[in-house]
Amino acid sequence: MAQALGEDLVQTSELQDDSSSLGSDSELSGPGPYRQADRYGFIGGSSAEPGPGHPPADLIRQREMKWVEMTSHWEKTMSRRYKKVKMQCRKGIPSALRARCWPLLCGAHVCQKNSPDTYKELAEAPGDPQWMETISRDLHRQFPLHEMFVSPQGHGQQGLLQVLKAYTLHRPEQGYCQAQGPVAAVLLMHLPPEEAFWCLVQICEVYLPGYYGPHMEAVQLDAQVFSALLRRLLPRVHKHLQQAGVGPLLYLPEWFLCLFARSLPFPTVLRVWDAFLSEGVKVLFRVGLTLVRLALGSAEQRLACPGLLETLGALRAIPPAQLQEEVFMSQVHSVALSEQDLQREVRAQLAQLPQSTSGPPPRPQARLPGAQAIFEAQQLAGVRGDTRPEVPRIVVQPPEEPRPPRRKPQTRGKTFHGLLTRARGPPIEGPPRSHRGSTSFLDTRF
Repeated sequence: MAQALGEDLVQTSELQDDSSSLGSDSELSGPGPYRQADRYGFIGGSSAEPGPGHPPADLIRQREMKWVEMTSHWEKTMSRRYKKVKMQCRKGIPSALRARCWPLLCGAHVCQKNSPDTYKELAEAPGDPQWMETISRDLHRQFPLHEMFVSPQGHGQQGLLQVLKAYTLHRPEQGYCQAQGPVAAVLLMHLPPEEAFWCLVQICEVYLPGYYGPHMEAVQLDAQVFSALLRRLLPRVHKHLQQAGVGPLLYLPEWFLCLFARSLPFPTVLRVWDAFLSEGVKVLFRVGLTLVRLALGSAEQRLACPGLLETLGALRAIPPAQLQEEVFMSQVHSVALSEQDLQREVRAQLAQLPQSTSGPPPRPQARLPGAQAIFEAQQLAGVRGDTRPEVPRIVVQPPEEPRPPRRKPQTRGKTFHGLLTRARGPPIEGPPRSHRGSTSFLDTRF
């Protein structure tokens, strides 16, 4: 593990600065070139064309054909070939097929199929005024440089309002969390509002339960887990963070709650989401460990950050060249953190929590580790084409009454002809039947 998360940084060549997910509203009124949208829809972004390290067109076409084949027989693929799905997600889902693949990976298509009228009813119902006011104030803050969310009356902001309002009605005990805004906005960039709503439901309730509630108890537990992993995998970095007074709650919630949508270049964000929807929350821990190593992995970097502000600034100012999608994701997948390691650390930290904490206790057992576990859970629940598996009926036949043993007729000293005559009554008049050896047969005695 220490070798996978070593102290040395991977030196990469100078790549294009891809910070298309960041910016300010003042750029919208700039010169003409800054109003041109890149291939992801960000105005003034630098991703208009694929940058260095991007797969060639032929390879992308081959991956698209593989995904079309896998999604055409999704149940068979998930039952028998999930390893192939995981490897293809690590390579990156083609942009043209994310709208098809994301609902399948997270199980949102099954939820939508089982409740076809739920979103329509929630979208048409009036929302809670308290949550509606809070959501309305946050709409313009979600990716203000994206062409979908520039206009307050555009379909992007209005769709975001409907999706977030629908979730507050769907789970009134949880309400609205500001971190749900960026997550729902990224979903709306790729999906219609109804599918985006069900994907948001799966992320909040299956992938990250307890993250977006009023107490955020799961976030606090995962912060302690992340600190323990840092102490074991990056001891020097962990010691520096402690000396500088930088606890995980100062930087980790922004990363995990928003699924890194506000912290990474947008192409890298999409790659993180591909892996996260496939493999679950351990991907978030791997990404976080990689970012900390890139920011503070060397002795020179730690010496340049003596205090709290400098350390937090280093965590938020990693050079974009080191966050380029192919190079960065290869480092993320090389982190030696398995699901078993993560669950073991979660249990250890859960046992150390004080019993007198306010709010409900964390329930990490409610979190499913990725697409395969979600698929199996939905299958076990009987959710397969709106039909429940038939329970075999066992019919028990009562035992038959024993019959008395059949007695063998007494034929000793009697002719067979006489026995037949007595059994069948008087002989029938008529000419005798001729058969071979009849006279000697009838005269034979037993």
